[in-house]
Amino acid sequence: MPLALLALAIGAFGIGTTEFVIMGLLPEVAGDFGVSIPTAGHLVTGYALGVVFGAPLMTVLGTKVSRKRMLMLLMGLFIAGNLLSALAPVFGVMLIGRVVASLAHGAFFGIGSVVAADLVAPDKKAGAIAMMFTGLTVANVIGVPLGTLIGQSIGWRVTFGIVAALGLVGLAGIARLVPDMPKPEGVRLRHELAAFKNVQVLLAMAMTVLGFGGVFAAITYIAPMMTHVAGFADGSVTWLLVLFGLGMVGGNLIGGRYADRALMPMLYVSLGALAVVLALFTLTAHNKIVAAVTIALIGALGFATVPPLQKRVLDQAHGAPTLASAVNIGAFNLGNALSAWLGGIVIAAGLGYTAPNWVGALLAASALALAFVSAALERRDQVTGSVPAGSVPAEERTAVSP
Repeated sequence: MPLALLALAIGAFGIGTTEFVIMGLLPEVAGDFGVSIPTAGHLVTGYALGVVFGAPLMTVLGTKVSRKRMLMLLMGLFIAGNLLSALAPVFGVMLIGRVVASLAHGAFFGIGSVVAADLVAPDKKAGAIAMMFTGLTVANVIGVPLGTLIGQSIGWRVTFGIVAALGLVGLAGIARLVPDMPKPEGVRLRHELAAFKNVQVLLAMAMTVLGFGGVFAAITYIAPMMTHVAGFADGSVTWLLVLFGLGMVGGNLIGGRYADRALMPMLYVSLGALAVVLALFTLTAHNKIVAAVTIALIGALGFATVPPLQKRVLDQAHGAPTLASAVNIGAFNLGNALSAWLGGIVIAAGLGYTAPNWVGALLAASALALAFVSAALERRDQVTGSVPAGSVPAEERTAVSP
């Protein structure tokens, strides 16, 4: 694999750390600023919304900039946001810093996916995408627990300062290792927008929202579920999340490897197994050992869908994949928000802390159904020889293909 993928993975590591570490530092941040925990929770919500809206916005703004330069600008924005958070004198300023950092998230992974895929042979594209996303998954194993420990021991501002320093390392790596890849000639914003007329692109994004939503329906409420149902001590939740992160790393690499060989079968297996495991979690959550194994499996199966779904969007968007790729990153975060909301509803309805697992199972099963629909439509188009709406015309695609 090219060394440039390492630079992208380092940037992804920093982004993944800053996204999730705040969850473990909310009490410290709330206490420092004198706000309530629910108010401090706006730092999580604000970041997620910034990813959803920032992904298309920053990608559109970067349509006339080379991909390497845009990645460097995004890392600069990420560094600025984290420094602003670390130095924030009041809560409102920190919230602004979180939003600024989040604006880089979706576009970085979206553009980074395109760059990673262009760095390798066609039969290794999903593996290259998975290598970049390894930085995000490893962040949940190392970056988040370590950042939480530092924040609780030394101060949360130190954590965000370190994350900003990681951004500097990622920026230097991109500047040094990523080849200068000018924006392909002939690609215009209307080509990028045309991808959203392609039903296959929309189906892939819907699978992203539902499939990833299935994962976070359970994981969002993992702390009360494990302490009140499984009987774990409060301090054990951190290590359970490390297990989840280890599952993410393994699933991401496996998904990338096999998506290059058989993309749709990989989605069938991972989404189907995810739905089953989430449904079983309503039972396994009552036993400590089995619950821990289940959490690792959810991480593995959930992230086994990431490389194939991202590659599916790239493939179906044809010669104008950058905006679609970035918006699909926003779809992951939309799935997080949707599942957290639905999980909260069933808990509030008195159905218990394991009820979100049923929500997750239904969401994953819905994503699996869409995968079958997508494959059926693709077979029909191959038989009839029709071109999906939103595809770049052949004479234009020749000029813009990687």
